[in-house]
Amino acid sequence: MTILITGATGNVGRHLVRRLSAAKRPVRALTRDPAKADLPAGVDVRAGDFTDFASLEAALEGVTAMHLMTAFGPGNETVPNSRDLVAAAVKAGVRRVTLLWNGYTGPVEEAVEDSELEYTHLRPGEFMSNALGWAEMIRAERVVREAYGEVGHSPVDVRDIAAVAALALTEDGHAGRDYTLTGPEVLTVPQQVAAIAAAIGEDVRYEAEDPEGAKERMRAIGIEEHAIGYVLDWRANPPEFARTVFTTVADATGRPARTFAAWARDHADAFR
Repeated sequence: MTILITGATGNVGRHLVRRLSAAKRPVRALTRDPAKADLPAGVDVRAGDFTDFASLEAALEGVTAMHLMTAFGPGNETVPNSRDLVAAAVKAGVRRVTLLWNGYTGPVEEAVEDSELEYTHLRPGEFMSNALGWAEMIRAERVVREAYGEVGHSPVDVRDIAAVAALALTEDGHAGRDYTLTGPEVLTVPQQVAAIAAAIGEDVRYEAEDPEGAKERMRAIGIEEHAIGYVLDWRANPPEFARTVFTTVADATGRPARTFAAWARDHADAFR
């Protein structure tokens, strides 16, 4: 059973490829630049892009399960030609699909739900790895500036998302399920900053940032305008599930979801 991972070098995809490869599952990884993929030996790495439909069709040959992004790129663009992509997957012999949510239900989910594929929705809230966006500030100034930092979120470790995805792709019993994926606690930005400070053994302070300042900071690092609005809206007023603790990771994997403190210790070198 060959499993195709789209977005194979992304936050979730890279961990999913590693997990499936370690379990000796035949894995095909789709990425724009295979030469820079840095994936485990034995993984079938293919060049492909959601804007190049022929590359997707070629990657689907012989595939029976697929992890599918529903958005891609820095602008969080919806995957195009979703119905053609789903039809090509069915024609190729794909039976199971995991769908990584991009914040809203759109044409990709609709196309999959209208097909004969066995699908599992993965609906994570905020990624713990988003905190890596603070790394440069912390290294340079031992400070984190963020807007709406007092709003609590229940961030999830991408390794836990990958663990649930791997189960859904390789085991029965997950078809038609909607998995809301969160970490085990609701945290504000100052609480996350405190966990990072403890992990690196240094004082790190939090400074509240006004929304206009946050926009300017994100523009300066090349984030597109509509993506800036999406990020700030999410941080200011996250959906109810994203500030609630769900036990989905533990229920699916049999072990508790990782804490932010554990994530911070594992990634401490990024902040030093």
